[in-house]
Amino acid sequence: MKVEQIYTGCLAQGAYYIESEGEAVVIDPLREVSPYLERAGKSGARIKYVFETHFHADFVSGHLDLSKKTGAPIVYGPNANPSFEAHIAKDGEEFKVGKLTFRVLHTPGHTMESTCYLLIDENDKPYALFSGDTLFIGDVGRPDLAQKAAHMTQEQLAETLFDSLRNKVMVLPDDVIVYPAHGAGSACGKNMSKETFDTLGHQKQTNYALRANMTKAEFVKEVTTGLLPPPAYFPLNVALNKEGYDSIDDVLKRGTHALPPREFEVAANETGALVLDTREAQTFARGFVPNSINIGIDGSFAPWVGALIPDVKQELLIVADPGREAEVVTRLARVGYDNCLGYLAGGFEAWKNAGMEVDTIQSIDANELASIVQKNPKAKVFDVRKNSEYASEHIANAVNTPLDFINESMLAIPKDEQAFVHCAGGYRSMIFTSVLRARGYDNLVEIKGGFKAIKDSGKFEVTDYVCPTTLK
Repeated sequence: MKVEQIYTGCLAQGAYYIESEGEAVVIDPLREVSPYLERAGKSGARIKYVFETHFHADFVSGHLDLSKKTGAPIVYGPNANPSFEAHIAKDGEEFKVGKLTFRVLHTPGHTMESTCYLLIDENDKPYALFSGDTLFIGDVGRPDLAQKAAHMTQEQLAETLFDSLRNKVMVLPDDVIVYPAHGAGSACGKNMSKETFDTLGHQKQTNYALRANMTKAEFVKEVTTGLLPPPAYFPLNVALNKEGYDSIDDVLKRGTHALPPREFEVAANETGALVLDTREAQTFARGFVPNSINIGIDGSFAPWVGALIPDVKQELLIVADPGREAEVVTRLARVGYDNCLGYLAGGFEAWKNAGMEVDTIQSIDANELASIVQKNPKAKVFDVRKNSEYASEHIANAVNTPLDFINESMLAIPKDEQAFVHCAGGYRSMIFTSVLRARGYDNLVEIKGGFKAIKDSGKFEVTDYVCPTTLK
């Protein structure tokens, strides 16, 4: 028996490859399916099933491509109604894979089709639970995402989730290993651990939602308190996962079309495409294609794309470090952004060398900011971290304008006077500044190194630290 967790940090997502006696299953695959095909090919195994725990909201699954390339049926739990051919399993139905058995445990609550898969080994012993978004390490799936589809309130979904956990999951042996679909950083929960698996017994001891003496009312209150609005792209990804999408092969072929600088400029001017620059923040600041926005590939790239570009059908033109263009197109496709028209051939250097117009963003360090604030105590400083980060600790007199809600946050930013923008380390502040720059805000100055550099300089008054776990 081989059980492999294939974890993708950018999405905080876990897919699974399980193999026995030359047969394999893949659970919740990512959009690009070549890693699963290569893994099966290495050991000469046949992928027999593609198991889906639910209709994912935060990424586009690779179930359709993987099924087409292998002939393996796609399996969902009860209540699923996809627009494509799939096997809708009954609660308790079992699937044989080599010497292993997978038992379907219907666990509605996060969504109404949410299903866990219990792996039973060759000795008929429950070994692992692939829990999808029903049970995370340290948390459970948020019950507010499926309200419209289920025609239920988040409180009713939470009550359903309580019953699923108590009747289907918590009754399993304590030594069963829990393998969830997500870890810390995912917007599918609110209190996930950085650990990506654990025993069920330890979760019963440490996970707030599995407390033995918890009443249903207490559970509902705790899991619905503190939920932030979900990213706007979530329902669009659900639709793609439920209704279908273009093959990743076609998406890559379209998106990796090299455009010389002049053609790139024409495409940007004539198509209405958004120019997305995926280079490192400070590299971007020193020179970029005018009106482009920066979301660095070496960060939480896909979730920020999903949060800030509201329409997954938006046409995109890519500026990337040479050699990383296919990576960018692939990672965009993971969250449903399939309409890349191509990339800037030769990267930004080619643009600059062709004599094209170049824009820059002013970026200063914490010491320079301290000198400015000392001379002008009324200088406007904006903190674009999440509200919880700001509440935990911030510069005195800084205004919180979270990147997550940039359309509302920008209303506080002066358009006709200089202002200073920082986040935790410099990634989000450059995104924020680039977006507003493209909207005509020419006087924003970004702070290198973010709040960490500001605090470490020792030159600013900082509020007393409040541990995030104590915030209400």
